[in-house]
Amino acid sequence: MVGVLVVGGCTDEGFRAGAGDAGDPYVPGAGNGGYDVDHYGLTIRYDPADDRLTGQATVTATATQGLSRFQLDLAGLTVDRVRVDGDPARHRRDGRELVVTPAHGLPAGRRFTVEVAYGGVPRQLPSGELGGGGFLATPDGAIALGQPESASTWFPVNDHPSDKATYDLAVTVPDGLAALANGVPKGTESRAGWTTWRWSEGSPMASYLATLVIGKYRVSTGTHAGKPLVSAVAAGLPADGPAAASVARTGEIADFLAARFGPYPFDAYGGIVVADERIRYALETQTRPVYGPGFFRGGRPNPVVIAHELAHQWFGDSVGLARWRDIWLNEGFATYAEWLWDEHDGGRGVAAAFADAYAATDWAKPSVDPGRAGMFGDAVYQRGALALHALRRAVGDETFFRILRGWATERRGGTATTDDFVGYAARVAGRPLRPLLDAWLVGPTAPALP
Repeated sequence: MVGVLVVGGCTDEGFRAGAGDAGDPYVPGAGNGGYDVDHYGLTIRYDPADDRLTGQATVTATATQGLSRFQLDLAGLTVDRVRVDGDPARHRRDGRELVVTPAHGLPAGRRFTVEVAYGGVPRQLPSGELGGGGFLATPDGAIALGQPESASTWFPVNDHPSDKATYDLAVTVPDGLAALANGVPKGTESRAGWTTWRWSEGSPMASYLATLVIGKYRVSTGTHAGKPLVSAVAAGLPADGPAAASVARTGEIADFLAARFGPYPFDAYGGIVVADERIRYALETQTRPVYGPGFFRGGRPNPVVIAHELAHQWFGDSVGLARWRDIWLNEGFATYAEWLWDEHDGGRGVAAAFADAYAATDWAKPSVDPGRAGMFGDAVYQRGALALHALRRAVGDETFFRILRGWATERRGGTATTDDFVGYAARVAGRPLRPLLDAWLVGPTAPALP
């Protein structure tokens, strides 16, 4: 009987199962419905000797409907125990889903807590044409990283960017290893050959932006603009090499971007450079981007990639995505930030970058809704940046940067869509902008140069 849960001889009217999918066709099966997560409290122990992880996750959420049961994304790990509001709950696995049936239905609007004890050997999460993401064992530790999905390989999660939450993380690893994550450092403590590293991210964060990097790293701690700045470079990379020199400019580059986009949106700064050649990308993991080693070849620093990932702290992290079809709101903005920084740092000017990208663009490929296979293609990055510069030329510098600053402020800590941005830009500019932005973002032929 739909909408009725029978528990222990009684009936709870109006309760039903939460959806086991966020409904985003770019990541089928990821995310869940029926609740919004407020906070993840994660206590993890990891031993590189056998790659085993044991974890205790405390997930605090609010029901958005009457729930008879709900699901969390969790791939490949074994669940030992689940409690809901302190009471034992039935649970079962359904592929990469953890299905939880609480002892009693959860009314809409009810704040509840789920405790999950789990463990095993984490694995990467194959993503077909997008490659693998998730928990990757290394010779001296591990790297948990990936877009659009990764978190479900190391903790139970609502793994879709539309459901942001705050985080507290305590990670215990063998002495001598670092355990680096997002947010503000909360100290370390050692006992019996093991060290626990604590981190806290108090601003809402999408799950794919959560990271955990374990291993031998040179960790630098300090402050910038009154906030902690924690950076780390893999011990296998030169202490005076291009990677270290690039990450050392994090504060300077963040200040440059803040002058154009508005105040830096988080309580900590930093960056992590890994040495693992399997990480062939950089990712804007919140407050502490992770950079693969390939960005620092040739003996020269690469501050442009630092500018790209730091720009995401405003556009992609603080202002997040409601759906992956609008990923240009992340990557187009970050690419444009590259152009701005490169010009400021004595490199190629923005006008030249615009001309080069315009000449190379395949206008048959749209920036908005590029398809799953096109999520990380040039149309998203370069064409998205072209659209922003076309907007700048159309409305003028003062209005353009007022749009960017206001957008970052109005949507801080939330999510947005392309329609939201177009509407906001039009309100600030005081004129319709849909035809202009449609031509540059999705039009099938090259727009006339503004």
